[in-house]
Amino acid sequence: MIKAEDWYETIRMSDDITLIHEPWIKPFFRCNMWHVRGRDGDLLFDSGLGHFSLRNHVKLVSERELTCVASHTHFDHIGCHHEFGKCAVHAAEAEILIDPRNELTAADRYATEDMFDATPEGWDTKAYRVKSAELGLTLQHGDVIDLGNRAFEVIHTPGHSPGGIGLFEHKTGIFLSGDVIYDGPLIDDAYHSNIGDYLISMQRLRFLPVSIIHGGHFPSFGKVRFQQLIDEYIEGKRKQGCHLSSI
Repeated sequence: MIKAEDWYETIRMSDDITLIHEPWIKPFFRCNMWHVRGRDGDLLFDSGLGHFSLRNHVKLVSERELTCVASHTHFDHIGCHHEFGKCAVHAAEAEILIDPRNELTAADRYATEDMFDATPEGWDTKAYRVKSAELGLTLQHGDVIDLGNRAFEVIHTPGHSPGGIGLFEHKTGIFLSGDVIYDGPLIDDAYHSNIGDYLISMQRLRFLPVSIIHGGHFPSFGKVRFQQLIDEYIEGKRKQGCHLSSI
């Protein structure tokens, strides 16, 4: 059993970005939470499983005013959103953030003991629920999250889920991609996934001038791998009979 004080790990990246994750969760299920330090405030993109308090055990997220954004509303990404007051999410999934029932957050399918390499103290699969978060801002494609000295554009990326988003910083080419793309098995068969939307999102992302991608799972990667992953996904679906021209 892993105690709360040993549950989270923070890894400082470049560009005032810090990875917060839960290393005792298996990589496939382990959400990457991205903290960005800005001049006028900070950004937190996703908040993990929520079994243990993020605010109480990761000092970084309680030091300054913070905008908490959901890449989408699956349970492993919004577990601690309720700790941060008013939160931001794409309009297509705003109702789920407010009413995060297990069947709506995919917790009914994935939130089990099988997620863990080592179990957190007090875990009870039958009792697990994501707590309701307060909605402060509904996001749309093209909106900008301004931290003073840096700004992230909202990129709507439906496919994995209808309200999936990434955050792109034009100045640096940094892309916080959520679950639309990461260097691991991509999920397009959740209850509200849509392969047609996924293909369109991938085709659009192919031309994004990225420099580094910080995904919702697995390690970060660069532009060449980004384009390779997109091409592999599109080609894989083409072989299955899915075509952009028929969507």
